[in-house]
Amino acid sequence: MTTIQVQVPATTANIGAGFDCLGAALTLYNHFRFTLAEADAPFFTLEVIGAEVEAKKLEATPDNLLYRAFAALYKKIGQPVPNIQIAIDLNVPLSRGLGSSATAIVGGVVGANVLAGSPLSPAEVMSLAIDIEGHPDNVVPALLGGCQLSVKHQQDWLICPWVWHGAIVPVVASPDFELSTEESRKVLPKQYMLAQAVFNSSRLGLLSYGLSQNNQSYLQAALDDQLHQPYRKNLIKGYDQVQGAAIAAGAYGMVISGAGPTLLALTSADRAQTVADAMGETWAKFKVDATTRVLKIATQGAIATTLD
Repeated sequence: MTTIQVQVPATTANIGAGFDCLGAALTLYNHFRFTLAEADAPFFTLEVIGAEVEAKKLEATPDNLLYRAFAALYKKIGQPVPNIQIAIDLNVPLSRGLGSSATAIVGGVVGANVLAGSPLSPAEVMSLAIDIEGHPDNVVPALLGGCQLSVKHQQDWLICPWVWHGAIVPVVASPDFELSTEESRKVLPKQYMLAQAVFNSSRLGLLSYGLSQNNQSYLQAALDDQLHQPYRKNLIKGYDQVQGAAIAAGAYGMVISGAGPTLLALTSADRAQTVADAMGETWAKFKVDATTRVLKIATQGAIATTLD
């Protein structure tokens, strides 16, 4: 039986002013294994291993996002979905702003494409993943790795890699409560002032240079935002205090990772663990148990391997 394993990195999106267009892959991974089953076998089975609490949250049904993405590729190419056995090694926490849904979508479409003989080009796989997710900021870096700016131009996507200086360390702190993207989007305004748009566009330009040059002064200003963080932070208990503690410990700045509630701080290697400890300890004062991680930017995105 043919088995394909797909490794997909977690992601952090928005990164301050890059709302719905900027994301970066992180060195935290989900692994998805797809094994073609016999014609008389059940059409779908799903096994989840990993963190027990997280694993129990996943539905072992065809409504699972991974399977829906897998099936979507076969629908795209006009072929019947084969009977499939799926196993997930789950390491990216669910509904925490680290791109767990993007890993499932990318894992599903990449796995299906390889099993089908790679009928879709990389660009077509990416476009399908974006269509399923609804926006590109998580699925693009999950697929490609690195830090990526995604721009819709007419009917096509323009993907612009951003240089992320190796000395800038991402620290993530994930609290023990979930926050869905849908809930986070509900608190956003339908309209913004011109001054807010100018504020964000200037910060986004500055962020590119700050990340590539490891310019701390630029990053301190560039990580600010007026389109989503002022509204979403009210959904995250202790946000202002955790931010203050991270900066006092040596972070250049702190932002909401994706839709939250995970918080992302950027800092230097020598201060990274101190920043992580400060964020976790501050959240503990609010009776919030948080998992902190000192990570790196994943330079590779989704990797598919044939195991047989």
